[in-house]
Amino acid sequence: MQSYEQSLQQTRKFLLEHDDYLVVSHIQPDGDAVSSTLAVGWLLSCLGKKYTMLNEGPIPQRMEYLWHAGEIVNLAEGELPRGYSHVICVDCADFQRVGLTQRHFAPDALIVNIDHHPTNNGYGFINLIKPDAAATAEILFDLLKTFEVEWDIDIATALYTGLLTDTGGFRYSNTSPKVMAAVSELLELGVNGPTLAETLLEEMTLGQVKVLNRALSTLQLSPEGDIAWVSVTPQDMLDCEAANEDLEGIVNYPRNIRGVEVGILFKVIHERAVKASFRSAGKVDVAALAQVFGGGGHTRAAGARIDATLEDAIPIVLQEVRRHL
Repeated sequence: MQSYEQSLQQTRKFLLEHDDYLVVSHIQPDGDAVSSTLAVGWLLSCLGKKYTMLNEGPIPQRMEYLWHAGEIVNLAEGELPRGYSHVICVDCADFQRVGLTQRHFAPDALIVNIDHHPTNNGYGFINLIKPDAAATAEILFDLLKTFEVEWDIDIATALYTGLLTDTGGFRYSNTSPKVMAAVSELLELGVNGPTLAETLLEEMTLGQVKVLNRALSTLQLSPEGDIAWVSVTPQDMLDCEAANEDLEGIVNYPRNIRGVEVGILFKVIHERAVKASFRSAGKVDVAALAQVFGGGGHTRAAGARIDATLEDAIPIVLQEVRRHL
């Protein structure tokens, strides 16, 4: 099995030797997915390579300040004219997370899989995976160091965004000394940390406040008080004029209740499909929990889809959470 350093060098060689890349991240991209996509795009532009950045769906509006964010093609707005033979997947824990973007992978496509999720199943031709990295942005920080390119405020801001969001504002247990050393370098390049924290972690849209209020009205706790959950339906989203990105962070509210070990957000996708987002206080490995349902993620933050009605999904999931507790 290759070492992390060997995988970095293999990825570097791949980027130098080929051209015309497709860069994708997971559906409903978060801060790490968006910033990682753009960091790869920035590097390829520095190398004089051709590339296309693609995602199934839009990127969150609050991240439009990032370098060339408007160039990430939204697959929902139209198909690309062809397939790509050289594909770079960032922050995708498994191949299915790339969603419909895989339509534009050539049948013989060579895939570079850059990710930090411990549940990643190594689906790439090259797998640059570091499960103990705080974010995929941290891996890209290391990768960019292997190239002789001059860093600027654009790449620094992108990498900082990924690290900031995936560490919960540098509050989560994945905030390692290495993360803080990287952050120090990025701040020296001129990153405006306080402004990014305000934009990404503090500001809320009116739709976000409304859907949070609606979700909290559904709050329930287990008899033991160690599991708490909320739910959101498509009608709630319509009534609150909320976007998918407005749901980010809601799962932390049930999790933050004193004594709760696992917090859950149930989001109804349609009549017979529910997405469950899990957050753990540390006692339960929710990545392992999510894998039971075909999902994945991190030890303390993960998710999965359950093909059932909300009424049926809740007891099924709670029974599995109880087993893990």
